[in-house]
Amino acid sequence: MLCDYLQLILTARVYDVAQETPLEVAPSLSTRLNNQLLLKREDMQSVFSFKLRGAYNKMANLTPDLLKQGVIAASAGNHAQGVALGAKKLGTRAIIVMPVTTPQLKVDAVKARGGEVVLHGDTYDDAYAYARQLEVEKGLTFIHPFDDPDVIAGQGTIAMEILRQYQQPIHAIFVAIGGGGLISGIAAYVKRIRPEIKIIGVEPVDADAMRQSLQAGHRVRLPQVGLFADGVAVREVGEETFRLCQQYVDEIILVDTDATCAAIKDVFEDTRSIVEPAGALAIAGAKQYVEREGIEGETLIAIACGANMNFDRLRFVAERAEFGEQREAIFAVKIPETPGSLRKFGESIGRRNLTEFSYRIADEQIAHIFVGVQIQNRAERLKMVEAFEECGFSTVDLTEDELTKLHLRHMVGGRSHLAQNELLYRFEFPERPGALMKFVSSMSPNWNISMFHYRNHGADYGRIVVGMQVPPQEMAEWQAFLDQLGYQYWDESHNPAYKLFLG
Repeated sequence: MLCDYLQLILTARVYDVAQETPLEVAPSLSTRLNNQLLLKREDMQSVFSFKLRGAYNKMANLTPDLLKQGVIAASAGNHAQGVALGAKKLGTRAIIVMPVTTPQLKVDAVKARGGEVVLHGDTYDDAYAYARQLEVEKGLTFIHPFDDPDVIAGQGTIAMEILRQYQQPIHAIFVAIGGGGLISGIAAYVKRIRPEIKIIGVEPVDADAMRQSLQAGHRVRLPQVGLFADGVAVREVGEETFRLCQQYVDEIILVDTDATCAAIKDVFEDTRSIVEPAGALAIAGAKQYVEREGIEGETLIAIACGANMNFDRLRFVAERAEFGEQREAIFAVKIPETPGSLRKFGESIGRRNLTEFSYRIADEQIAHIFVGVQIQNRAERLKMVEAFEECGFSTVDLTEDELTKLHLRHMVGGRSHLAQNELLYRFEFPERPGALMKFVSSMSPNWNISMFHYRNHGADYGRIVVGMQVPPQEMAEWQAFLDQLGYQYWDESHNPAYKLFLG
């Protein structure tokens, strides 16, 4: 099959719409990593993503009769724009089924490129099922976003360009994985021409369908996926892409949201361009690999695969980038409620910059302080805990706590003696007009909401934390509500930050 893919990639028709993107040194990152890091700038394509390569190659290889009848695709973003642009270039009709939760920016981008948008369902899976239904009803050809040889070959032209642009030794190429089309095409080409080069996939920790599939030896369908890196939020990888990854991919690295945000910042500082979360995964993976392996003087290549970022998301990215670089730490500190304690606490912080400082009187003996501090690295964070403890201040490090980073640092109010039988849960739900109130109204009228925090992150999903007063005898009913709700949730009732400041 490899020889077939080599031929398919070498003869792929992509350059009617795609450009050969630059392979650029990231100077600041290279210096920090003590290795040469090159970025393959697929974010510079006309649709700000690599996706038009595979989509166009698939359509360009259709028979004239099939092409005349038109094409259909399901997508919430980059693939949709690639299909729309390719169809316009080839003079055919393109219907794109998108979830109703898709931001208007992406809907408008597809329409601007000649696509007919049909909004259906809350998720990609809903849109996909409806697109396959319309495919049959209207006699259209479905353009799969990743699990198709022509699509895979189109993406593989990126590898062809890389090996032509850089003919010296390459230690590894890092590639983001969603459904697997991009890494399959790149791996199929590189392993035939330069088999000594490592091909390393990168997935979010909460959307690792390919890693789990490779470990299991068969395709695994995830019950749910994290939505931050929406470009790779795929619950099940392709059949053909799984086969190719089994054969050619050396390793898969998982990165979290904070590391991804830090990588977005890194790319901006080196290029003054802003990549989307999925577009930054490969960079985050390369950084993590270097730290783990301790290599120096090698050449690493990361695919900056997309830049379709909603502007409103930048606030969240900026907040979390500091955690990804371990430049901010958050602590809950207990100090005596006595004169002079606050001064002693300030002296223990020294000349470091504060990013957050919250205090509310709650106890006659002990004061609870919530504090954020700028740091240089994890070692300094540990030293701060030691410094607080040496002063007799009990300290909890909340830097890695998701409830704290998402919600608690933005909340006020403190404890309440009225919050009896309170449970605390975090939820994620598709962001759309009215979604928040729909969520609230779905709860039993017998339960009182005792705490609520929602903050718009400019993303395709909403994040809330809810305090709910549920009598012990109604816990079975509460669990039944959670099971039928259909949203991802986390029980935070025993979270130490909640206990310290709100519980």
